[in-house]
Amino acid sequence: MTTSSLDPAFVRAEVRRFLAEDIGTGDITTAWTVPDGTQARAWIVAREACVVAGLPVAAAVFAELDATVAWEPLVEDGASAGQGTRLARLSGPAAPILSGERVALNLLQRLSGVATVTRRHVAAVAGTRASVSDTRKTTPGLRLLEKYAVRVGGGRNHRIGLYDAVLIKDNHLAAAGGVATALQAVAARRTGDVMVQVEVDSLDQVATALDAGARAVLLDNMTPAETARAVALVRARPHGGAIWIESSGGITLANIRAYAEAGVDTISVGALTHSAPAVDIALDFEP
Repeated sequence: MTTSSLDPAFVRAEVRRFLAEDIGTGDITTAWTVPDGTQARAWIVAREACVVAGLPVAAAVFAELDATVAWEPLVEDGASAGQGTRLARLSGPAAPILSGERVALNLLQRLSGVATVTRRHVAAVAGTRASVSDTRKTTPGLRLLEKYAVRVGGGRNHRIGLYDAVLIKDNHLAAAGGVATALQAVAARRTGDVMVQVEVDSLDQVATALDAGARAVLLDNMTPAETARAVALVRARPHGGAIWIESSGGITLANIRAYAEAGVDTISVGALTHSAPAVDIALDFEP
């Protein structure tokens, strides 16, 4: 996904849902305090350094409330903005700007937070073969937008949901009867080019998965040293260079480089979305 790949129809539908939650039957504060016809000019400003994400979504908030509100982005999604950077300029009727302010800022703050955390992790593995992937540990109702923000930050999207890829995790293995049994069951039902990946947490499980024909493995909660041994085991197999290797579990900014240097293809980090702090972004009216 890139900025242009955000489907406008999807964004409009989501924005309407967000506005309905906040405005409900009407913004009574604005209606009771701001005279009809009042015009305004305002700036969206980064109060702290960040990677910007969500400007097209914020623009859609104001467009949904009043198409006459002029929106001028001053940076693009993916830009690194310093403290005090003006991100966008608005002008037009004051009422819709006031009514949409909180929803637009909430989205910008959340998505920019995800993009900022992602960029830090991507920078930490620079120069290795490893990419940084997200997970399904997203905010309910915001998954596609948060995964968009991961891409803006330079990360890679893992599967979007349970419907677009197979990831056989430890509890699936327990319920299915083991690695080999689970992979055999999937092979009997798989159609098309759906990716099939199996989670393993020991070298024995890695070997079992490879023997059963696995073409993608997730090394779960292994140390960097264990990860390096697992990578060597995979790569030594015929066509082992084509097998997708992912690391996950207990990975932080402090240790992600060690996992990348172990030779994996990608490192999935739930913290990109489940623990990203909101960036401080404000909307300031011009006096």
